[in-house]
Amino acid sequence: MKMEKLAKVGVAKVPAAYHPFMGRGLEKLDLFHEEIADLAATLQDVVKLGGTDSEKKSAKLIKQLRAFEPSITMIGQIKSGKTSLVNAMIGRPDLLPADVNPWTSVVTSLHLNAALPGDAPTATFQFFNKDEWDHLIENGGRIGELSARAGADEEMEKIRLQIAEMRDKTKRRLGRKFELLLGQKHNYAEISDALVQRYVCMGDDFDDLDAADQQGRFADITKSADLYLAAPAIPIPLCLRDTPGVNDTFMMREQITINALRDSRICVVVLSAHQALSSMDMGLIRLISNVKSRDVVIFVNRIDELANPAEQVPEIRDSILQTLIANNGPETPQLIFGSAYWANIALGDNLETIVADSAEAMFNWAEASLSAQTAGMGTKELVWHLSGLPDLFRAIAARITEGPGAEVLTAARKRALNLAGGVRASASIVSMRLDGDTVAVMPHDQLVQRLDSIAQRRIAQINDRLDIVFQQFGSRIDQSHKRFLDRALESLLQHLENRGEDEVWQYSPDGLRILLRTSYQVMRRNATAACDVVFAAASEDLSETYRAAFGVAVENFKITPPAAPDIPAPVTLGQTIALDLQTSWWKGWWKRRKGYRAFASGFYDLIEAETAPIIAELKDRQTMDIRAMAERELREFLDEQRGLLTDISEKSSLHLDDLKDIFGITAQQERAEIFDYIIDELTAQTRIAPQGPEK
Repeated sequence: MKMEKLAKVGVAKVPAAYHPFMGRGLEKLDLFHEEIADLAATLQDVVKLGGTDSEKKSAKLIKQLRAFEPSITMIGQIKSGKTSLVNAMIGRPDLLPADVNPWTSVVTSLHLNAALPGDAPTATFQFFNKDEWDHLIENGGRIGELSARAGADEEMEKIRLQIAEMRDKTKRRLGRKFELLLGQKHNYAEISDALVQRYVCMGDDFDDLDAADQQGRFADITKSADLYLAAPAIPIPLCLRDTPGVNDTFMMREQITINALRDSRICVVVLSAHQALSSMDMGLIRLISNVKSRDVVIFVNRIDELANPAEQVPEIRDSILQTLIANNGPETPQLIFGSAYWANIALGDNLETIVADSAEAMFNWAEASLSAQTAGMGTKELVWHLSGLPDLFRAIAARITEGPGAEVLTAARKRALNLAGGVRASASIVSMRLDGDTVAVMPHDQLVQRLDSIAQRRIAQINDRLDIVFQQFGSRIDQSHKRFLDRALESLLQHLENRGEDEVWQYSPDGLRILLRTSYQVMRRNATAACDVVFAAASEDLSETYRAAFGVAVENFKITPPAAPDIPAPVTLGQTIALDLQTSWWKGWWKRRKGYRAFASGFYDLIEAETAPIIAELKDRQTMDIRAMAERELREFLDEQRGLLTDISEKSSLHLDDLKDIFGITAQQERAEIFDYIIDELTAQTRIAPQGPEK
């Protein structure tokens, strides 16, 4: 879709606040940035040694390195101050609307420091498509499905009334354009507060529906927002995903948040110091329970609103940890306490605007948390320190550099090592020809045929091995599913026999989630092992092909296999099902049943139907995605090596004068020493691949 005219919304550039203290906590990302720069420089050296034919491959790898954009998904309670925290993290205190109407279900992805083509939009807003809208409006979303399945007519009527209100407001806002907008995308060249609020923040009802700057005009139907911003304090590209709260009437936010978590390795959970964690937050706990503990950071916000943070924070910490333990939450998560309000005050022009009670809380917290390390800080820097932002950045930086960042660097070094090895093999052939030796070269057609055979055999092998892994996984989770249903039904019957129908029976589905999560972890290990075996076999095939194709034995030459793809966490296990709703909804279901048979058959059918989509998601979608990632990684590896081999094959048949022109450097001994240095350096760096512990 073409860019929207900027004049329609009065777009102006939004400056980012920048102070040197905003870099505190980001030191590991600075080092990571330097490592990327060093690897890019090494690749440039390979280009100089290999000439123009290796330049494209090196340039592509350098571009991929610099485009690495780790993502952090922010989830949390409604009104926890999550959006204010995101605004502070990017140095734009007023960019995202913090006071969002509970209807709003927009995931806002802030792409920081991303390299964009000159004509690319810096703001993109995607609307729900017609099927998604109809699912909500006609079926009531997830809660509508559940209520209809359980015959909960009273709940369905409430949902219909709420949906009708939502639909009417939307049509009043958008008029006849409404149907045409579904499924569309709006792009803008620049970003402003007013523009963001127009799509993300739900405003009040307006009499003048044609006002161009109307707040929240499209918020009802906006599904996602992608904003591209500069963040001078952050040394690398980064994506922050601000999600809606997870507790809403239609469970629409829950599914949207689950989808966002699929695309991120790091999750920041934002809680309010006033709310901590309670039974109202079980949906939140279920979501983070299925992410690796190391990848979860909990930020307890709004300590500025506590009367005595120094005394209350330890109590809140203990309460949160106890709640997580009692509900199978992440083990030993990192908890950080702070205040987005203080952070945004530190970014502003005038510290005197701080609310009096908040200032008192800050002094109280300062007495408990400041140390000798903060002795030389200016006032604004002290406020920033007390806000908890440096600790949050430090936690995020550690998880990036030890997790996805380490994996990206290791994979890039392996590819660089293979590129350098290929260029060195090519140089060996050139050296032999310059010295007058005869080089026996495999005919081009025969080489291509051999490479085709390797690709066909190894791709078939990875699929065969994954077939076995996924078949075992499917059988295991099917058995776990059936055992859970059988045990739950037996528990229900015992309850009816011992306590009768008047007392509501409760049964937690956490046991099923634990069984499924364990099965998934086994599958993840087996799938990774299958990839490692096949990738290693493919690299050995290619190493042998180099030797056979050119009859040249390059010292210490071998092809390094790529790493197995990172398999995403099973976040779909956090989805709410009927047994999680031990509230008036479940009590209503219970009261509508009469007789043991009705309870037993109704329960079994309901829970089987509720859990079947989760089982299908794991067995079908997750395994399909894993297979696609594994096959893509293998194909890219094979294609890259094919290019190197065919390049060498072509060079081996060129005239000697052409070889000198291609390679430039003719001092072969000097070149060999440089190659040895580069390959030794890359090999040593590739061995360093720190990983965070898995839950």
